[in-house]
Amino acid sequence: MKASFFSSRFSQIAAVVLLLALGLGIRLYDLTDLPLDFHPTRQLLSALKARGMYYEALTDIPAEQRSFAIQQWKIRAAIEPEIVERLVAFTYQFAGEQLWVARVYSSSFWVIGAFFLYLLARRLSSTDGALVATAFYLFTPYAVTASRSFQPDPLMVTLIVIFWWSVSKWADESTSYKWAIIAGLFGGFAIYIKFVAAFFVIAGGLGAALRRDPILELVRKPQVYVMVLLGILPGAMYGIYGVYIAGFLGQQFGGRFIPAYFLNPSYYLGWIGMLNLVIGGIALMLGLLGLFFFEKEGRRFALGLWAGYALFGFYFNYHISSHDYYSLPLIPIVALSLAPLADLFFVQLTKITTTRLKQIAITSLLIFGLFSTLWNTRAEMKHIDYRPEVQMWTEISEQIGDKNTAGLTQDYGSRLAYWGWKTLTSWQTYGDLIYHDDLRGAQSDFEQQFAFVASKKELFLVTDFNELDRQPFLKERLAGYPIFAEGNGYIIFDLVSTDLH
Repeated sequence: MKASFFSSRFSQIAAVVLLLALGLGIRLYDLTDLPLDFHPTRQLLSALKARGMYYEALTDIPAEQRSFAIQQWKIRAAIEPEIVERLVAFTYQFAGEQLWVARVYSSSFWVIGAFFLYLLARRLSSTDGALVATAFYLFTPYAVTASRSFQPDPLMVTLIVIFWWSVSKWADESTSYKWAIIAGLFGGFAIYIKFVAAFFVIAGGLGAALRRDPILELVRKPQVYVMVLLGILPGAMYGIYGVYIAGFLGQQFGGRFIPAYFLNPSYYLGWIGMLNLVIGGIALMLGLLGLFFFEKEGRRFALGLWAGYALFGFYFNYHISSHDYYSLPLIPIVALSLAPLADLFFVQLTKITTTRLKQIAITSLLIFGLFSTLWNTRAEMKHIDYRPEVQMWTEISEQIGDKNTAGLTQDYGSRLAYWGWKTLTSWQTYGDLIYHDDLRGAQSDFEQQFAFVASKKELFLVTDFNELDRQPFLKERLAGYPIFAEGNGYIIFDLVSTDLH
């Protein structure tokens, strides 16, 4: 049997517990800061929905406030089933409306996924390799930030990892209905949480199933059809209901695939940029190299996962090159692919650890490296405090009052809706203009667009000044209107005053 650096059962358990505890601890650091550190537009979408669900059950608040909260929930796009939002809204009944509740749930989901990733990586390589895979999954800086976010993706990734583990168990016991049912349920739930999980569930299922059996042998196994049926049903039922019965999903499947992108170098460069942000070039290279160090069956499984991600990226070609969190499922794929490389490293490390002193020294260095990474991540979290924004948006809300308002703000007015309890008509961002130009052709004339907005609104709020600098026509046009009010971080223009200059 191959020697292990963590040779004793106690040291293995202690290492896993330490990794999981630190993984949860770093995610709960700065717990009460506002959810503006990672894709705030998406997080505030879920926050507004959860608040609306919570306020719907309240009777001891002003009717106007309750109505506004419910309205903001109902008018927001229903992209995925509101599972996490429901869970958070339910918890609000006991904790009050505290946005950190969502951070606790998302962080816990990711750490649970880490445990099952460890079990899977141990099956594919060794205990040493599994510990490294788990550490990468938990402590990659992007993973720490993304897995705290109020959106369904952390839960989706966790369910995908649990599916991979359970379908791997089934592949080793391919006559077992128990593991076929467990795998089918977790795979189906992952797809139900977010349809894009289908790429990773199908890829993992095929990769595990084809490790030992040819395709013709698989189609003769009834357990395969049990998994497929359980995997398809939840998502299919939600899709049919959302598209054909309720109708709220009708517009959600468009704009994901733009064929012209395949001839555009910016698509590929954008994708590489997202990979550098999420994984890092060195880790990506090592993960791909790790494929050569798997044993034959493990390599087939890992190749299936990589192929699933590649197909996912080609299909969602706009989002994969512009939305970094679309590559979030790649983190466990790279983590698994690092396991055989790490195993090889620890084999050599074990050979030179001939004395107790050397073992203590190497263990100390490993712990030092882990804590150094955590300290840097903590410093990044502490660097920016978003809490003062509550006061700014409250002040803006008071200035606006009941006036009809348009605006160029962060997150399409979601911050004003959440902390200011006001709505505005959001002016398109530069990125929106580029996207719609790619998708539908030339954009409309600026003056026509602005005249349409100005004819219906009394005020124009600007809080995103970087975005304003990217739209010189808008900046010049607004300069012709008097300032209604201004403060730290915002300017409000009066669109109806005759005092123009």
